[in-house]
Amino acid sequence: MIHEKLLRPQSIVVVGGSNQITKPGGKLLKNLIDNSFKGQLYVVNPKETEVQGIRSYGSADELPEVDMAVLAIPARFCPEVVEILATQKGTRGFVIVSAGFGETDQEGKRLEEEIVKIIDSVGGTLIGPNCIGIITPEHASVFTSPVPRLWSQGCDFISGSGATAVFIMESGIPKGLRFSSIWSVGNSAQTAVEDIVAWLDETYDPETSPKVKLLYLETIRNPDKLLHHATSLIRKGCRIAAIKAGSSSAGSRAAQSHTGAMVSSDAAVEALFRKAGIVRCYGREELVTVANVFLCKELKSRKIAIITHAGGPGVMLTDALEDGGLSIPEIPDSPAKQRLKDMLFPGSSVENPIDFLATGTAEQLGAIIDACEHDLDVDGMAVIYGSSGLFPVREVFQLIDRKMHECKKPIYPILPSLIEVREDVSMFLSGGNVNFPDEVLLGRALTKVINTPYPSEEKIFLEGVDIPMIRRIIDHADMGFQPPEVIHRLFGAAGIPVVREMVVSSESEALNAAREIGFPVVMKVVGPVHKTDVGGVVLNVRNEESVRKEFAHLMKIEEATGVLIAQMAFGTELFIGAKYEPKFGHVILCGLGGIYVEVMKDVTSGLAPLTMDEAMSMIRNLKSYRILQGYRGKRGVNIRYFAEIMVRLSSLLRFATEIKELDINPLIGQGNDIFAVDARIRIEKQE
Repeated sequence: MIHEKLLRPQSIVVVGGSNQITKPGGKLLKNLIDNSFKGQLYVVNPKETEVQGIRSYGSADELPEVDMAVLAIPARFCPEVVEILATQKGTRGFVIVSAGFGETDQEGKRLEEEIVKIIDSVGGTLIGPNCIGIITPEHASVFTSPVPRLWSQGCDFISGSGATAVFIMESGIPKGLRFSSIWSVGNSAQTAVEDIVAWLDETYDPETSPKVKLLYLETIRNPDKLLHHATSLIRKGCRIAAIKAGSSSAGSRAAQSHTGAMVSSDAAVEALFRKAGIVRCYGREELVTVANVFLCKELKSRKIAIITHAGGPGVMLTDALEDGGLSIPEIPDSPAKQRLKDMLFPGSSVENPIDFLATGTAEQLGAIIDACEHDLDVDGMAVIYGSSGLFPVREVFQLIDRKMHECKKPIYPILPSLIEVREDVSMFLSGGNVNFPDEVLLGRALTKVINTPYPSEEKIFLEGVDIPMIRRIIDHADMGFQPPEVIHRLFGAAGIPVVREMVVSSESEALNAAREIGFPVVMKVVGPVHKTDVGGVVLNVRNEESVRKEFAHLMKIEEATGVLIAQMAFGTELFIGAKYEPKFGHVILCGLGGIYVEVMKDVTSGLAPLTMDEAMSMIRNLKSYRILQGYRGKRGVNIRYFAEIMVRLSSLLRFATEIKELDINPLIGQGNDIFAVDARIRIEKQE
């Protein structure tokens, strides 16, 4: 929890406060004064008796009791000051903006740990060190600019980087993005981004709490905590967007399976965000644009009307929206359409985009918006209106402002003229509105928002999954890659369909196996990990003579220990893989199988355990989804059955964390017939 004395302090001391506002301690004190902190302010500065009109004490020992402290002094002096404040002055809220801690060296890390131990011992809260501070409705304890005017229903913004927080504010404020609180956690020695998310969840009031949360993360220390509380907030009606920076795939280079080579910590983050319902962004402008979409009324479905007086931006927005799966529906002939035609100037288009020309008036725009709100089959409107230079635009901007409040459907204002009518745009924003000056960024943000799934249910699919059997198999399995018989038993316990197959070590056994399974068969070398690379897979073996020939060939391959004879399946090649990521659990991938998984890398990720909705969302987000559905007369696969196999596999993995890498490549699917044809499983156990 966040201590009350950090949130609503009656008194704050700035340790290191200065008359020089070019120093962090000086600017921090100035921000507290300029933003009307209503409590008592103190300063500790041994060289001054008064700082910016505030009494200055020579040391922390001389202070009266004080609720909260902001430290802007060298790192080496911080532990002693924190000790005095925490144990003698009743201080429970601490913000340390100083650098020189764990981000620099081991000595800095030791200082951090010492400070956290002191603050924990009195039940206090620490923000930082190495941060810019925090801004709440009660106080602006930051040393940076700008300090935005807070709005009760703006965004709660939590950042792991102070500089990035400033840059995001500078990007968002000119576009109308408003904030309700800003938290810069720096090194997160005690309090991390996910801890503040947890506090926002635990104290959430549906009547008064802000509905939008923005996150910038460089590390996720506790994925389960973030998942649980982000999911809870979204289920309560909040919307969350986040940037996760600093992901790297370097750790996967040594992996031996297809999945291991593709799964990085970034895929784990993608899976976590998908499961929680967090909209993932990759840059500041994208985060700001998504946040402003959140601050508009919610888009209930995918049909958008584009209203413009400039053809080019309307075309670019159409492309961006349709690329992301939204619809710009044609407007069918109707009395409402005819009324619009009659009202607009000659040359206007009432199709969609609706183009009412550079000479269009506020009255005409109002009529178009009213038709979209009441008569046309659309779910939202994007209104593009810049200055044509022909006449003032203020009347039009005032109309858009009024309609944004009156209409039940969302209106997304695109006002790109930021120089010619700068004052009019400022007037529009001062009414509490947002602006999307770039239509393509808006289009991409809208599609990202609407394509982010709702948080999944927190339950595990267990129908037909024999957990005791899975545990017995795992407990008795050897370490390393597993033989086919162990894989078959595991899949059988989870209800995952497999082709019939037998492992043989002699020519006579190979012939008997082929006869029993029935021609045609597949023959694969047993031993080498990547069978295709060494010519270890032979398809469509149709007679006994070919069995003899291919058996001899396969047994000559280096590291061969036997030959697997399998049923020949026909259809589309599919892929499912999984890799265990520390802290996150199993990340599951799906896509097209065979060589396509390596060449196309068209995969989506999810976090085990999956629900059916999650699995279906993963499949639908594949670029190759149309192939799975069937095309040009080629029969597709049963998508829902494919999803069920993914869910069953995720349930298996939930109870078998010893499985560190798993590939099913390929599954062969045709209609309702889907079989695992080739699989690899690697098990690691603690000694």
